[in-house]
Amino acid sequence: MAGRECYHCKQWVEEGEAHDCWTTTESALTQDLSEDLRDAWERLRDTAAAFGEQRIYASHNSIMFARKSCYFFVRPKKSFLEVCVFLGRTVKSPHVRRVDRASKSKVVHVIQVRHRDEVEAPITDWLQEAYEYSGAVAAAGAPARVARKTKTARTRAKPRAKTTKRR
Repeated sequence: MAGRECYHCKQWVEEGEAHDCWTTTESALTQDLSEDLRDAWERLRDTAAAFGEQRIYASHNSIMFARKSCYFFVRPKKSFLEVCVFLGRTVKSPHVRRVDRASKSKVVHVIQVRHRDEVEAPITDWLQEAYEYSGAVAAAGAPARVARKTKTARTRAKPRAKTTKRR
């Protein structure tokens, strides 16, 4: 039969069949979790939902929590939940597995959650801080950028020396 293999998910798609491997749901991402991880996920979601108005949606392999922009997301794995929290500062803690600069103003902290009891302070405090920080950054707008002179503009700004012609 005629068809093709999706370059992204490697699933075989018959000719004329609709295929959208990018669209997913929270339930699809969390259906295979163990009972402990499902409890931890539900506690994470409930904690974040209580912060206030936001959008919670699934995107590819992650479940995103966003105000104007994403302030944290969860990647469900087989043995843990990978929680990535965007803060305006770097946190040093045994809970934090990795820290990377996400942008000029945000630092992403990668945390592994394996049980419901781990979803408490300080992790919930960091989630609250990220929620508030994302609202403050959105309200302030993008930081003002300093206009830089290009190399050609700098060389043009210098006075030119007079030259004499030789004959």
